[in-house]
Amino acid sequence: MAINTTFVWRGLNKNGQKSQGEIVATSQALAKAQLRKQGITAKSVKKKSKPLFSSLGKGIKAGDIAIFSRQLATMMKAGVPLVQSFEIVQEGLENPAMNKLVDEIKGEVSSGGGLAQALAKHPKHFDDLFCSLVASGENSGTLEIMLDRVATYKEKTEALKAKIRKAMTYPIAVVTVAILVTSILLVKVVPTFAETFKSFGADLPGFTLFVLGISEFMQQWWLIVAGAIAAAIWGYFQAIVRSSTFRNRVDSLALKLPVVGTIVHDAVVARFSRTLATTFAAGVPLVEALDSTAGAAGNAVYARGIRQIRDDVTSGTSLYLATRSTGLFPAMLLQMTAIGEESGALDDMLGKVADQYEAQVDNAVDSLSSLMEPIIMSILGVLVGGLMIAMYLPIFMLGSVV
Repeated sequence: MAINTTFVWRGLNKNGQKSQGEIVATSQALAKAQLRKQGITAKSVKKKSKPLFSSLGKGIKAGDIAIFSRQLATMMKAGVPLVQSFEIVQEGLENPAMNKLVDEIKGEVSSGGGLAQALAKHPKHFDDLFCSLVASGENSGTLEIMLDRVATYKEKTEALKAKIRKAMTYPIAVVTVAILVTSILLVKVVPTFAETFKSFGADLPGFTLFVLGISEFMQQWWLIVAGAIAAAIWGYFQAIVRSSTFRNRVDSLALKLPVVGTIVHDAVVARFSRTLATTFAAGVPLVEALDSTAGAAGNAVYARGIRQIRDDVTSGTSLYLATRSTGLFPAMLLQMTAIGEESGALDDMLGKVADQYEAQVDNAVDSLSSLMEPIIMSILGVLVGGLMIAMYLPIFMLGSVV
């Protein structure tokens, strides 16, 4: 399979003016041929050199894809041709990696390929669901409508993820800093107090001895402790990626956790409803829509349940009965599904369910954030305050020794 390469060209445009730019092609000859079709007389066409530290550059995030989808949808709805839409979007991009991705897609489309086909060549950024919706739009002649639905779907999905990520980032960052500060105090500051305590000539309080014992342990083994923590974190993420059994257990445990489990459950239900509503409204057959929804569930327990629904629907069971048989979904979703099937407005009903559960996740995350603040303060007080008390307690008792 030929690999696309980015070429830098210099030459004259249709108006005879000097111009330069980049183009994606599988070879230099094809790059020149594409330029000729565009009315450009190329003086030089060379492979674009890669930056020395390109691997350290800014990557492409899911949010970038969501913004790109909305921009492209807006251009198409305004009647701007597809290739020209890519060019306009590129002008506003500051992320080099995203710029390169859009340029590669534009090159594929310019050479006669379909948009869905071009997007499918970048599965890391455009999943099967995204490509299926775009292909449905191309086949039905409603690409601008499908792009708008895709953009709405991506925006709502990423907004939900960002809300949860934001709520978890703050407590994790604070607790991590607290642990680092405590470790530094144990390794660097507490030994200084220990030298002072040797001259007291009296027994130290039990709490102080306990902290001094932890300090001595950290001084001797801090490197091994740090390595073990790093290895545990690395092993966890490797197990998540490579072991489906481990991933299933983690996802199952996440649903059983107090407070957090409710948020995970509501987020999965919202994602299920939103994805199925979007695919069904796009004209994707129900069985294929359920297959795509399972891949976008974000939780192994629910992904398995959705695949069971797909199998039941394939054998002739109604969506309502198939969904109810899993025992995973709430009564509201089941009732709205039944109403949607009877009225022929399944996508609209599922959209309302998604709105409801997204709002519930927002409220639950806000409540969790408020609850986490006093818990974090308590953790900081126990870690840092406990160390200070342990170190100054012998000094307060110094009067009884003298």
